[in-house]
Amino acid sequence: MLKNYRLLALLAAFMLVVAACGGSDDTAATDAGDSSSDSDDGDAMEDGDDGDAMADGDLDCASEDTLCVGLVTDVGKIDDKSFNQSAWEGVQASSADHFDFIETQDSKDYATNIATFIDQDFDVIVTVGFALGEATLVAAGENPEVMFIGVDQFQGEAVPNVAGLIFPEDQAGFLAGALAGLMTETNTVGAVLGTDLVPPVVAFKEGFENGARYTNPDVELISTFHPGGLDVAFTDPAWGADTARQALDSGADVIFGAGGLTGNGALGEIAKEGGDAFCIGVDTDQWETVPEAQPCLITSAMKLIDTGVIDLIGLAGKGELPAGNFVGTVGLAPYHDFDSVIPDDVKTQIEELTPQVLDGTVPTGYGS
Repeated sequence: MLKNYRLLALLAAFMLVVAACGGSDDTAATDAGDSSSDSDDGDAMEDGDDGDAMADGDLDCASEDTLCVGLVTDVGKIDDKSFNQSAWEGVQASSADHFDFIETQDSKDYATNIATFIDQDFDVIVTVGFALGEATLVAAGENPEVMFIGVDQFQGEAVPNVAGLIFPEDQAGFLAGALAGLMTETNTVGAVLGTDLVPPVVAFKEGFENGARYTNPDVELISTFHPGGLDVAFTDPAWGADTARQALDSGADVIFGAGGLTGNGALGEIAKEGGDAFCIGVDTDQWETVPEAQPCLITSAMKLIDTGVIDLIGLAGKGELPAGNFVGTVGLAPYHDFDSVIPDDVKTQIEELTPQVLDGTVPTGYGS
């Protein structure tokens, strides 16, 4: 499968636009908390609540003619401008006839939130994040008629009704690091990261560091993981900002923010430098989702989560959900307003390096 992925990734390497947010005419949910999602316009289910998931037409999810898809976030927000939001945008743009989400407030509620959709006869349940992996497998084992898509959930053993949507984060991180190594003027680059308890975050970090060393052997690296657990590591923008400030004060002039809202806090802090330092986003093209980072954002290390979710829901709707792991595509986002700032020779190097990294010709060094 990885070989097939790499062939697909090579073809898709330069298709670096995040799929536009689409949706069903039946339901689009808003944030279950106090704030509203940027892409939603209906009523969501509260965390752990039975909610009114059948609004706007009362479609019958028990019917074979109706494809109902529910999404359960991790403890990050549905509008985290990162992986939860990307997955939700994929659900809305998919072939689902009806969709809804539950925004998890506490990790102890993962199983309850998944069960809410099961009890309402949803056909497909998308669970977002490594932390939901165990609850997803338990629910899948107890409900073989329900199909599950686990975003960032590697499947060590294939389960017939579970597809793990995974990504080679080390490759996206490597390309981002390669750009950082070429763009730094201080020979110091940094990374503000979520917890090292999550393998994709570790892959981003190691890929980024190795990419920076690949293009700049003299580079010095300042990489910092959030010290907290899964409940807080991705929802702490204040820590992200403080950590980015420390890296800036230590001479870093290109910093990678990879940690949901925590990473976004880092991007916002770097943007205060007024262009004297660059930042790199993660998961989506954060030029679009984190506009406050635009003064520093030269690119983002993208995982096309929305596209992967769209593809898997489409397969599920045809009864063809793949068991085991489904490898999505990665790449760098466009340079946007920094296109004229990045030297032509740097662009050429990254353009030539991209297919070599994606097909494995240039190894990222992750896990070696």
